[in-house]
Parts: sequence; C-alpha cells; structure tokens
Amino acid sequence: MAEFDLVLSNGRILDGCGNPWYRGDLAIQDGHIAAIGPVGRLHGRQTLDMQERFVAPGFIDIHTHSDLSILVNRRAESAVRQGVTTHVVGNCGMSPAPLSAGHLADMRTYWGEIAAQPEVTWLWQTFKDYLAVIQTGGVAINIASLAGHAALRLAVMGYADRAPSVTELAVMQSLLSEAMQAGAFGLSTGLVYPPGCFAGTDEIIALGKIAAAYNGFYASHIRGERETILEAVAEAIHIGCEAGLPVQISHNAPKFGAARDARANLALVDAARLQGQDVTVDNDVHTDLAPALLHALPQRF
Repeated sequence: MAEFDLVLSNGRILDGCGNPWYRGDLAIQDGHIAAIGPVGRLHGRQTLDMQERFVAPGFIDIHTHSDLSILVNRRAESAVRQGVTTHVVGNCGMSPAPLSAGHLADMRTYWGEIAAQPEVTWLWQTFKDYLAVIQTGGVAINIASLAGHAALRLAVMGYADRAPSVTELAVMQSLLSEAMQAGAFGLSTGLVYPPGCFAGTDEIIALGKIAAAYNGFYASHIRGERETILEAVAEAIHIGCEAGLPVQISHNAPKFGAARDARANLALVDAARLQGQDVTVDNDVHTDLAPALLHALPQRF
C-alpha cells in the first residue's frame, strides 16, 4: 500500500463538487492532493487526526477589496491563514482600472490612503495592464477581478452628477469590453455613493449587456440598504433580467425593519429564481437584525 507524505485523517471533506461533506482521509504527496479514501485506508509518513474538522482545498472570498492591498502585501497572509485561496476583487463598483490620466487624482481620492503606498504605482490605464501588474512578481492567492462601474465613470466623467452623453456611455462600454476581454469576471456597482449613485438604471443595463456578452455577471452594492432596500433589490433583479446576466446582491441585509422586511427581501429573490433568473445574495447579519433573519430563514432551509 502506498505511503504518502501526509494524511489528514478522519476529516469532514468538502471537495467543491457541490455535494455535502463526507467523512474520510485525504493524502498529500509532493505538495498536492494525491488521494481521498475512507477513514483508515490511507497511510502516510505523517498522519494528522482532524477530529472531524472540515477539510477543503481552499475557500473563495467572494467579496473583498484587496485590489490594491494585494500589491502592498503579495503574500496575503491574512487570507491564507484563514484557508482562503481566491479573492474576488473589484466589488461595489471599486476597481483601480480602467484609469485615465485626466482623472487620476479622482481615482486616488476614491481609494484613500492605500493609493499613496509606494507599491501602488498607478502605472496602468487599461484593465489588462492592471492585471499584468498584479501578476508581475506573483501573488500568494488567486485573484478574480470585477470591473467597477465607478472606475468606468471616473475614467470618462469624473464625479459629474449627471447622466452620460451618448458618446460617454459608448466609451464606458468600450472600456468595459476591454476589461472583460482582459479577464474581468463581470461588472460591479456601488449605487449608494458617488459616482455610482449618479447613474440611472438604464445606464447600468446598457453596461450590463456588455458584461453579458462575455458571460459575465453583475454584482451590486445596491442603491438602498435601509428604508428603500426592497426597491433596491428589485432594481438589481431588473437590471439582471434586462441585461441578461446573473445577479449577485452584496451584503443584502435590511438595516432597519423587522422580520417583515427580511421575508419580503428574500421573497423577491425567490420569485426571480422561480422565474428562471440566476440571483444570489450574501448577507451580513447585524445583532439587532439577527432574530428577524433567523425567523425568515427556516422557511427556506
């Protein structure tokens, strides 16, 4: 029987295939997963009893803002030590590219203090250039980037509080097309703060259609998280439906209201999914909201 470098024994294995966890042993050889088998079947020069802890090849953090910090700390220890092997960046409309020289100051202001770190050179303009800077020198984790709507607007319009002209919208679409061709996974928006809040629904739909043409998805920090959250969730679903792309609603949790708002919120998502639309959410639970969400969730799971 083969003897491996290391066996993680008696763990709850999550293999990423979509099935529930199962108990087993996992063998590692030369730094790679070599075999998975029933408990007690694999033998290693070193064996660690996982005591039914979960064993997974790595976790994807779907909502991060590591776009520039990954340049400052390419080892990403804070992620790796939590078992995270992939960061999705560019969320909430915030990506460092595309970039135009005329609005570089706006972009630096947008990102705050980290924009002034020496590792953040701002020696890029296109999304392809930005991804190349990330790859140069290597990083410890995988990076999956979204193209931020705020970056598109800043590159073309700065902080202008108005709808784009036909020409300006066409330029934003062209920049998004370049980003998708370069490897962006989709379009993100941050509709509660400038410059994203200056955009109308039709503008986002027009850009969403570009992302859809490249099989991208739409992730949104929606337009309202409190009194207008139901309207904001409905807008995100509408954008995905009209543009023809999946929707991911970021940190979707009512900040005010009781179980009624939580149930109505999730009901909008359920209704869209029953109609065949791909809509997902992630929640951040606040202590004053937890009872309401816990009351709503048993109806779904």
